[in-house]
Amino acid sequence: MQRLYDFLRRHPTGVDTFWAVVLFGLSLLWVGSTYPSVDRPAAYGVVAALFSLVVALRRRAPEKMLVLAVVLGVAQLAFGIVPFMADFAMLVIIYTVAAHDGPRWASRLALLGGLSAATLSQLRWPVENPASGAAQIFFTVIMTVPFALAWVLGDSLRTRRAYFAQLEERAFRLEQEREAQAKVAVAAERARIARELHDVVAHNVSVMVVQADGAAYVMDSSPETAKQALETISTTGRQALAEMRRLLGILRTGEHQEAGEYVPQPDVRQIEDLVEQVRGAGLTVDFTVEGTPRPLPSGVELTAYRIVQEALTNTRKHGGPDAGASVRLVYFDDGLGLLVEDDGRGAPQEMYEDGGADGRGHGLIGMRERVGMVGGTLDAGPRPGGGFRISALLPLKPAT
Repeated sequence: MQRLYDFLRRHPTGVDTFWAVVLFGLSLLWVGSTYPSVDRPAAYGVVAALFSLVVALRRRAPEKMLVLAVVLGVAQLAFGIVPFMADFAMLVIIYTVAAHDGPRWASRLALLGGLSAATLSQLRWPVENPASGAAQIFFTVIMTVPFALAWVLGDSLRTRRAYFAQLEERAFRLEQEREAQAKVAVAAERARIARELHDVVAHNVSVMVVQADGAAYVMDSSPETAKQALETISTTGRQALAEMRRLLGILRTGEHQEAGEYVPQPDVRQIEDLVEQVRGAGLTVDFTVEGTPRPLPSGVELTAYRIVQEALTNTRKHGGPDAGASVRLVYFDDGLGLLVEDDGRGAPQEMYEDGGADGRGHGLIGMRERVGMVGGTLDAGPRPGGGFRISALLPLKPAT
């Protein structure tokens, strides 16, 4: 049964042609059974054939078939062809045009024709010996109802189809938006993880390289100093591994047992520990805090830590052997100020002009992205008289 239904849906014109043949045959039977009382039977046959054509092609050319049905109706009125079985095609074409998503003039013409068909028919062929004028009006109204119902049914079907089409389009559009948002979220997460990895690697590895070079230089002359350098390398390496495990754990699902050691995200309170670590690596750093410390949003905490970390890393890499740095945190009423300066020789001009000072332009780019994510501002560039300066202002909001 389902195969038959699918076949009929795939061949709508064939189905309409079958019913057109049935209508034509019934119309001829009607003409034959009433032949003695019907004038010009050939005219009835032509009208029946044309109405059958309307039914057969109603879905292929609904507007044209509607016009043909109107012409046939007018011809019946003009030539006195009494309504008969073939006129059922008018109901079919009215329903089809109303259900078809075509020009609105066709639907209006179908409604107007359907409402006026019974009235015009009664005026052309009035009922013989009516009981009263009210009875004739009632009969006309009753004959008009099928045409009105055919149009209402078709228009309701058209409205439902349009509604479901809108729902499908909306669902498709929402699905595309979800996919786009997912891609944006993935790209943002990748960029965030890339920034975190850059900060971890650039800071800790640079410390390890500096300490390793120093240990190799004083290995023979000062074994104790070399030992301290190796201990610093070991501590820094463990810290780097812990932070990298934390980042890699974010990328894993259901593997928390294998993700290794986890550590909290760095915050402003750990900046002092960072400064002490840098001092232990041989860089002179002056650290001051002004204002009253207060709770900060986690994003601001991490941004402030990473800015200081990146700035001190760049000082070690580009400042020279005798460079010194200063870190200043200022708590304003509406923001947190950061100022990191050094008196070294700084990075080459072309590096920070390209947006970074790590040799490939990623350091300051990462800073600007972080500051922009929390709605702050960043100013970075060479100091008058030598050295480099990084100044940032981060908005401060009460913690919730």
